[in-house]
Formats: sequence, C-alpha cells, structure tokens
Amino acid sequence: MAVSLPLFESIAPTGTREPLAPGAWLLRGFALDAAAGLLAEIERIASSSPFRNLVTPGGKTMSVAMTNCGAVGWFSDRRGYRYTEIDPETGRPWPAMPGSFMKHAHDAASAAGFENYAPDVCLINRYEPGTRLTLHRDHDERDRRAPIVSVSLGLPATFLFGGLARKDAPRRVPLVHGDVVVWGGPSRMRYHGVLPVKAGEHPLAGARRYNLTFRVAR
Repeated sequence: MAVSLPLFESIAPTGTREPLAPGAWLLRGFALDAAAGLLAEIERIASSSPFRNLVTPGGKTMSVAMTNCGAVGWFSDRRGYRYTEIDPETGRPWPAMPGSFMKHAHDAASAAGFENYAPDVCLINRYEPGTRLTLHRDHDERDRRAPIVSVSLGLPATFLFGGLARKDAPRRVPLVHGDVVVWGGPSRMRYHGVLPVKAGEHPLAGARRYNLTFRVAR
C-alpha cells in the first residue's frame, strides 16, 4: 500500500530535539528548509559519480544504491570495506562536498552538542521501496567518537537505533522528510539500520528515500 501524503508531515513539531541515548539526538525537521537544495546537489553529484549497488566482501549485492562526495568515499567489493580517494568506477576523484552540505552537517552537529564538526565524506544512500539497511555499525573511520550526522529526505522510513552490542534490541524511530539524527561520543559505535522502505510518492523526491550520512573518516 502506497504511503499517503499526511505521513510526510513531521511526527513531532519541527524544531523538536529528542534524545535517543547519551550523545545521540533526533532533530525533527532540521533539514526542511534546506531540503530542495540538498536534493539538487545530490543530482549534480550523481551525474559525476553515479549511484551503484555495491557488493559486500561476502559477495552479496546491497539493495541500497550509493555514491559519495568529499575528500574520500566509502566503497565495498570482494576486497573489503574501505575509504578511497578515487571513485573506483569512474577512475576520478569523488565530487567535492558542496558548501551547503558542509554547513548543514556542521549546524546539525552543533545543535546536538558537537562543536567544530568538519566531516570529510558524505555517503549518499538511495532507497527504493522495499530496500533496507541491515543492522550494522560504522567502524572504518579513525575517529570513533566524532559524530555521524544522518539526514533523511523523501519517503519516510523506520530507523533502527540499537545498542553497543549486536544482540541489544534496537529502538524503532520513525523518520520523515527533513529529520536529522546525530550520534557520537558514547553512542558513536551503536548498531543501526533501516527497515524496508514502504512504497509512496514524495513531492520532491518521488518514489525514493535519500539519506545523507556525514562522517569524519580520517
């Protein structure tokens, strides 16, 4: 069943800051004003480094398509998970991170209590209806306390925010267009994922969900 338009409205009032765990915050509607510009930048980035479905070291193809911008980009194939300065599929450097991306990530991190945030990579995920992101934690970065800033655009989704051990039951957090989740410090290594995205149509993103994930990789 397709998602109806009212579900695109924020679950809590825009501007609400909800604690998820020590060092982890949900900023409702934080990206709403910037959303159209962020989506336009995603299109420009993808015209240089197209979205692709990566292969895991175990040989499985990821259902979520991705690309990157910044000084480095996250990549996966049968050789393993890693950051690269060159896009392996184009042979060129990843597109530079737009100033609007950098400002938005900095401001969101500051709103969550992390000052002077300067990410060097933005992983861009594109979800089609039915795609999901299995529970995992990000551990390819040198600094494992600097926050991750995650921006939701387009179709709504259910974010899974778990504990520091895989066996910990994750909390289900509904996210809608414009919501931002920030987690760092004591929560930086928590497991997280996304349940299968439901079918729908968003006025700006169409039948897709995009997620910007800012990290300090080096």
